[in-house]
Amino acid sequence: MTRKKLTAPDIVNKKARGEKIIMLTAYDASFARMVDQSGADIILVGDSLGMVILGYDSTVPVTMDEMLHHAKAVRRGAGEAFVVGDMPFLSYQVSPHEAIGNAGRFMKEAGCDAVKLEGGEEVAAIVQALVRAGIPVMGHIGLTPQTAGQLGGYKVQGRDVDSARDLLSAARALEAAGAFAVVLECLPDRLAKVISQAITIPTIGIGAGVDCDGQVLVTHDLLGMFEKFVPSFVKNYAQLAPQMKEALASFRREVVDGVFPDPEHSFTMQLEVEKLLAAAGGGTDADEE
Repeated sequence: MTRKKLTAPDIVNKKARGEKIIMLTAYDASFARMVDQSGADIILVGDSLGMVILGYDSTVPVTMDEMLHHAKAVRRGAGEAFVVGDMPFLSYQVSPHEAIGNAGRFMKEAGCDAVKLEGGEEVAAIVQALVRAGIPVMGHIGLTPQTAGQLGGYKVQGRDVDSARDLLSAARALEAAGAFAVVLECLPDRLAKVISQAITIPTIGIGAGVDCDGQVLVTHDLLGMFEKFVPSFVKNYAQLAPQMKEALASFRREVVDGVFPDPEHSFTMQLEVEKLLAAAGGGTDADEE
């Protein structure tokens, strides 16, 4: 059964109806297809692909071309799912003009339904420019991986009164600028609840407690496929990495031992050897006589 394709207003209305929003990442067509079939509302082509797929140490090196390459693949596998493209570092901070050009590429070239960018009041003017250009925008505050160095590393944000107030102001600024949703990453659960109640657009939490309007996880983390670093807020719903490694090792063993491929996984010709050789022009002893 084909699901109705969501729009940004549909996602906002889910908050008004008290319905939880589900967002998961995907970086290729096969994962996008599985995430879509799981019933997720939103597929995020996150710049987390820099670490999960491309092997970078952070999201900072990820380029627009890399993001577009993966976003196109996700769109092909996502069916009618709502797809959000994550704008990489320095693709939107330089100027509204450049931000519109890069965000437009996500829409025109990759077929995304919206873009996501990090920051609060400092990017409000950029968000407003994108929305005016007809590009739906999802915000992202709290721990913002692209600028984690400025924040003192990958740690919980908003622990003191001043920073908590700043984050509330950031959420309100994004709402006023026209964002249709905002990701809250690594915030104390009580602060996330206050922010969620203070704005009319949905909050999507990642390490921000149960009171957000929705939740997102990196799919590879959820499935236990990325072992280099697992954030404390991640719940593993499966442990696929050990199973995958064992399957690969089993393949190697069977090839070395001559066990694979067996008859079940081979194609057997139902011809006599003499006829096969004759068809190939090789001849037989009988022919020579």
